[in-house]
Amino acid sequence: MPIDLTNAQTTARVLTEALPYIRRFAGKTLVVKYGGNAMKGDDMIASFARDIVLMKKVGMHPIVVHGGGPQIGAHLEKLGKTSRFIDGMRVTDDETMDVVEMMLGGLVNKAIVSAINQQGGQAVGLSGKDGGLIRARKLVIAGDDLGQVGEVDAIDPRVVQHLEDGGFIPVIAPIGVGAHGEAYNINADLVAGKLASVLQAEKLMLLTNIPGVMDKAGNVLTGLTVPQVQALIADGTIYGGMLPKIQCALDAVASGVKSAVIIDGRLDHSVLLELFTNEGIGTLIRG
Repeated sequence: MPIDLTNAQTTARVLTEALPYIRRFAGKTLVVKYGGNAMKGDDMIASFARDIVLMKKVGMHPIVVHGGGPQIGAHLEKLGKTSRFIDGMRVTDDETMDVVEMMLGGLVNKAIVSAINQQGGQAVGLSGKDGGLIRARKLVIAGDDLGQVGEVDAIDPRVVQHLEDGGFIPVIAPIGVGAHGEAYNINADLVAGKLASVLQAEKLMLLTNIPGVMDKAGNVLTGLTVPQVQALIADGTIYGGMLPKIQCALDAVASGVKSAVIIDGRLDHSVLLELFTNEGIGTLIRG
């Protein structure tokens, strides 16, 4: 069967365009936060897994931190339990914490690990309890008790670094452990940002269910500096659920991470489009 020259030339152009980025990121750590809203369906998870495996195969060191809010909410509904949120945080009592651990540390984590392994990678699932990875403390919001919702107190990255050195891809559930062994439910964006800072990652990638930061007319803002982001917060362009993601990105960049990007994880091969094309996608934030 004769070769389709048009398709072959397109493939060659794509590979040529990708080469400088492959060289740039080779040997570098990239922290990828995979949001629960971006993992709807096996096909979507498989597409994400292929991207992560390709990153590893060309010499990068991807670390996946995942969420699972929609999956937790759906399971709580099955149990007849209504979720309550304060400032975007799920109020987490003992029963809810059991579901969080089961879904994040179990079903969601293992689904991602399995998908990566099926695509030819070597993934290992962790929660913040493993190896003392994420030490946490209770998150306090004035006047409100969120239960077992935590914030990162400290990160010990040694278990992640050992896995990286062994050629494995760490997949981390954002569950922390307190001083007395108690479990805490932590926002996955915050965990990803703190981990990227501790590891001095080259890039923090936040995959969510929107195209990026948008202006008041609904246009995606593709490249922003820290002062520009701060101005957008001040004038109300950035608000609500986007604020924690933006603050996470700002904190990471301020702590030495080279750049942070917010992209639409529902888009097929969104990670590769951001990393390996001249235009990229989503909103890139640099210091």
